[in-house]
Amino acid sequence: MSKRGRLLIVLIVVIVCGVFLWPTYNWYFNVPQDMKDLSAASREQIREYSVTMAENDLEELQTLAVSKPESIISAKYDFLVDYAEDQYKIEDKDAPPQWSVKDILATFNNRDRALKTIEEYYANLLLGYKDDRENVLQLGLDLSGGMSILLEADMESLEERLQHPPTSDEQAAAVSQAIEILNNRIDKFGVTEPQIRKQGDTEIAIEIPGAADPDRVNSFLNGKGSLNFHIVNDEGTSAWNAYKSSNGGKLLDDDGHPLDGDVLEAGLVVRGFYTKDSYGVDQYQRDLVVYEEPGLDGVHIVNAQVGSDPVTGRPVINFTLDKEGGEIFFQLTSSNVGNTLAIVLDDKAKAGARISEAIRESVRMSGFERSEANDLALVLRTAAMPVDLNVVNQQSVGASLGEDSIQEGLRAITIGFLLVIVFMLIYYKGSGFVADIALALNVFFIIAILSVFNLTLTLTSIAGLILTVGMAVDANVIIFERIKEEYRLGKSVEASVKAGFSKAFWTVVDANLTTLIAALFLSQIGTGPVQGFAYTLAVGIVSSMFTALFVSRLLFDFGIQQLHVKKLSIGWRIK
Repeated sequence: MSKRGRLLIVLIVVIVCGVFLWPTYNWYFNVPQDMKDLSAASREQIREYSVTMAENDLEELQTLAVSKPESIISAKYDFLVDYAEDQYKIEDKDAPPQWSVKDILATFNNRDRALKTIEEYYANLLLGYKDDRENVLQLGLDLSGGMSILLEADMESLEERLQHPPTSDEQAAAVSQAIEILNNRIDKFGVTEPQIRKQGDTEIAIEIPGAADPDRVNSFLNGKGSLNFHIVNDEGTSAWNAYKSSNGGKLLDDDGHPLDGDVLEAGLVVRGFYTKDSYGVDQYQRDLVVYEEPGLDGVHIVNAQVGSDPVTGRPVINFTLDKEGGEIFFQLTSSNVGNTLAIVLDDKAKAGARISEAIRESVRMSGFERSEANDLALVLRTAAMPVDLNVVNQQSVGASLGEDSIQEGLRAITIGFLLVIVFMLIYYKGSGFVADIALALNVFFIIAILSVFNLTLTLTSIAGLILTVGMAVDANVIIFERIKEEYRLGKSVEASVKAGFSKAFWTVVDANLTTLIAALFLSQIGTGPVQGFAYTLAVGIVSSMFTALFVSRLLFDFGIQQLHVKKLSIGWRIK
């Protein structure tokens, strides 16, 4: 490869990794701690906080408008200045040189508009930080703590599905399948290095690293119980809505049956229809009356993907059923053409579609926004649990290692890294400096790649990183010894470097390739910390080969071509 091509590749990799690493750097070094803490709250709590802050801020501004109407707006409300300037541009008016409290409030048509604008500011700020949190390198449970959840399988629900008391083997199989589905959901949501284990006969313990954000749990426990398809009874819905509008108080029991048994026919049940609001929180819209007996159980769903309607371009959900589910669905849709089919998740109706024809195994549903379609497809894809899971306990947990132990570990890592750098400088002199630059870039590349894939940094991951550093140095040692051999033969600096890299190339690749295969194998069969170690090791091996074979070669070429180095500095007995 030409020197220019090698330089271009290295520059592209450095820039791309810098982009990858920026969110992590920004999160840990630029975002205020209070914003980190607030963003760890649930979306419901963020909504409550935003509404409260909007009311408090508006009250403060209105008080100032009465007592000091000409006072200059404080920097705290710069976001309102931006809004006011936009309003003035729309109305083609000249903005005042300095914005007073009176000027700011005058840009709002009414109190509701002002409240909504301030609320949106806080909501966008915190939800933005919440999204950023999910896109940075997370610290593991052993380093920073996280969440501990204990789930219990509801064997009564399993008995209802099986239509007979479950045997011990059926109970064990249901719990094992639930663990498998939880693992799949966690993988799809990008939550890495969880520890999920069976506890006793019917309990599942989950430990998730990271801040105590309830939404991270709800995101993959969503649909922790039943996912079913129900036929909507339009006449029953109309009758129920009429009854509800003329009666107050509690009208339903816990199962969705009207307390007044004369309102609906037997076999019908009321389910609330929910959509997500701007905060991503389920928002009640209306009631639907559906047949209590599900037409199809969600366990028959094989796959679900989001696509686009070829005519309208609107998002659609395409899902596939297994053979048994296809037959059931065909019979269901054949006998209910013209009726509405509702997807009911944990007793909440999430979507509905009118049946226009009999459908067998491949189903298409439309009428969703893109984000809503993605969420629903994910729930469909990960399927319903074979048994309902109840949250027995959910709490934040501290790091399993004390702060002193963590600091000592990090100190040991830093000292070890510095010793390697010093050794390379002393033993290989100028060439050791080249190896140290490549080594620093290697660590930079590894952390950047771990960040972009939202992997979790645990002590086992750090162990993989340390091992990678050693292997990276080993690759440079192999190359340098080859270069020394060529230089001792009397070749020029440029010829020695070229021959040394050429002869060491396959030795370095072969040595690292075997370890890479082992790391990939571990990543597939391992779980939790073992998987984290394997991921870090695999990324580190690829990065080490790149820095040793590309970056080091580029630095040598720079010294020879640009700095006109005539004598090779690669050891004490080399002249």
